[in-house]
Amino acid sequence: MKFIFTTITALISFIIALNKSEIAGEKNKQLVRTIGLLVGIIAAFATIYQLIFRFLIIIPAGTVGVVETFGKVSEQTLNPGVNWITPFSNVVEYSTRLKDIKETVNTTSSEGLNLDIDVSLQYRLEPQKAVLIYNNIGIKEEEILISRFRSIIRQITASHEAKDIYGSKRQEITQLLHQELSKQLNPLGFIVEESLLRKVTLPEKIQEAIQQKIEAEQESDRQQFINQKKRQELEFEIEKAKQEAERQKIEAQGIAEAQKLISQSLTEQVLQLKAIEATQKLAESQNTKIVIVGRNEDGLPLILQNP
Repeated sequence: MKFIFTTITALISFIIALNKSEIAGEKNKQLVRTIGLLVGIIAAFATIYQLIFRFLIIIPAGTVGVVETFGKVSEQTLNPGVNWITPFSNVVEYSTRLKDIKETVNTTSSEGLNLDIDVSLQYRLEPQKAVLIYNNIGIKEEEILISRFRSIIRQITASHEAKDIYGSKRQEITQLLHQELSKQLNPLGFIVEESLLRKVTLPEKIQEAIQQKIEAEQESDRQQFINQKKRQELEFEIEKAKQEAERQKIEAQGIAEAQKLISQSLTEQVLQLKAIEATQKLAESQNTKIVIVGRNEDGLPLILQNP
């Protein structure tokens, strides 16, 4: 439309500027021709500019273009940068940047309890499938994605208990949500980056009951851990006592064996020799003493010290 308007404006302006008949009187003829010529030149430049850009289009970064010509969609998408197209083509741009859909979904658990879940879907368009999205969905993909998103969330929560969604299996449910979303959205041309389970809201009484149950389970686990630790400590002490008893037994056996060997080696001749050596050392001592050579009842030398 702009192209046609600027073209007509340029033609009319040039006709007025080049007309030799009297226009608005002889006195203003030159002024009218000058104004007409200027308007014609500007309109001509605008027409040329629009004509060039009907063959040339710039696709911004983070987007791809889908080309439609007379109802026929090209299989080749336009990448970011400068692209040449036919003058009669229409280009639809799709963003390939990461998008985030935030929803609050009212759903039910496997027990039939109502709960509100705040969830987020972070996704992006796969550039190579932009033509597929244009042909099958159009330019408003959010409507399709949100309806699929809500349906999958309700399907998953319906197979889990409220306490699992609220607490212990929350991460597991998040992973399951990501898998199901990827399974359904990837064939449509979308890549699921993240699915986030941000907040789960239950009726207040249900929340209190679940919290009490969770705390009771945690206390039971803690008590089991304490009992297990005590059993381990007792087993350690028993094992330590067994090792000490075994050590003492081995030591006693060693002492008995040593004593047996010593008793076997202590003959009367050895004892007499040791007695003589001891008597000799006493005699050589500087202390005042009286050494009486002889043997007492045990057969050892008798020693009397001087008081």
